[in-house]
Amino acid sequence: MDSPLALSIIGLAVILGTVGLLLSNRAHPVVAMTLVPVAGALIAGFGPSAIGEFFGSGLESVMNVVVMFVFAIVFFGMLSDAGFFLPVVGSLIRATKGRVLAAALGTAAIGIVAHLDGAGATTFLITIPTLLPLYKALHMSRYVLLAILALSAGVMNMMPWAGPLGRAASVVDEDPVQLWHHLVPIQLSSIVVVFLIAALLGVLESRRIARLRRSPEFIAAGPVDTDRLAAELVERWEHDNARNKVTLRRGRAVTIANVALVVALLAVLLGGVVPPAPAFLVATAIALPLNFPAAKDQTAAIRRHAPAALAMAGVILAAAMFLGVLEETGMLEHIALGLLAVLPEAWGPGLHVIVGVLGVPLDLLTSTDAYYFSILPIVQETVAEFGVSGTGAAAVLIIGNIVGTFVSPFSPALWLAIGLAGANMGKHIKVTFPLAWAFGVIMVLAAEAFGLTA
Repeated sequence: MDSPLALSIIGLAVILGTVGLLLSNRAHPVVAMTLVPVAGALIAGFGPSAIGEFFGSGLESVMNVVVMFVFAIVFFGMLSDAGFFLPVVGSLIRATKGRVLAAALGTAAIGIVAHLDGAGATTFLITIPTLLPLYKALHMSRYVLLAILALSAGVMNMMPWAGPLGRAASVVDEDPVQLWHHLVPIQLSSIVVVFLIAALLGVLESRRIARLRRSPEFIAAGPVDTDRLAAELVERWEHDNARNKVTLRRGRAVTIANVALVVALLAVLLGGVVPPAPAFLVATAIALPLNFPAAKDQTAAIRRHAPAALAMAGVILAAAMFLGVLEETGMLEHIALGLLAVLPEAWGPGLHVIVGVLGVPLDLLTSTDAYYFSILPIVQETVAEFGVSGTGAAAVLIIGNIVGTFVSPFSPALWLAIGLAGANMGKHIKVTFPLAWAFGVIMVLAAEAFGLTA
């Protein structure tokens, strides 16, 4: 089916149907992200062989994430078995002194630093396994954790080596570093806003938890004893290992070796020495004999953590079908063009600002590639007639869209975060989408005030 209108309608139906199923929690993501786009492709007139090609194309974009995910979950799971995170988490718990606000602000700081390399998957792998136990101990919502990390990582995606700037710079024929220099005032302002939002969420969580503590069902009612919470983490770890019959190597030498391994892995990931997938494969191969004395213990360790890894790997593979069908059929491109076509002609001079304001919602309807390679060129060409530079057009589209990067189910890294946090995609969207959209609108208006959109 070659009709742009028909492809747009079918594509919108696929996206809305999939997102609707995810939001309503009526189907597992593998079901929603596989059957809905396949049905859309068949309705559009594409046969089984074409659908297979679409899946192959989508698979290319997610395969590295899948491989990395499997070994990263096993790696961090083994470190959890070994109690590697207990001292860090215990120190964090004691430092908060039971203050939810301090935990929320600390999450923002950690997310910003961790995303300096611009890789979402690495950021979530570093932060969530460490912070989630603290959130559980303080009875904070994992969706607050995800929201703060999503916004922090989104803001740091403005770095010149991150994907969005590279795409946008290529479209407007601008050096990524120069484009970043144009965005620095907004990025610095956005970091401040991230901390303000984290503080707001911390206050709201404090109030929710205070109400929860007053309920008769709440077991640990009363002030939080952070020293006791830290001790309970160790007790729970010992209990879980005993229940799962985990046999570990113990001692100071093993602890030091684990620390050295993690530091080396982080250095490799942040330095971009090798891709994350082989890095985690090698790290897992080293961690197995380091922490588990016998082959049977190593096999048991893999069996303990492989189910969770493979379950989420299945979701990411289903996302390959979702992305492949929408992109390779041209549905995404026609949706983007159709959205622009319905805007009144009089809005031409400010079209880039209008699209920037809609940047986060568009992230739920288009992929990053579709946004920057389909929408940006048309917007740039339109506003150029009114004297707006390519840098100004690109900047405002980046500012309006980038904080929604880790809200959209189009992001494979977000599925990784959802899996690590044991969360639900639909609920994450409900919590984070309003914050991200409001954030994006505020920063677009700020960019207009700063004169960055001309």
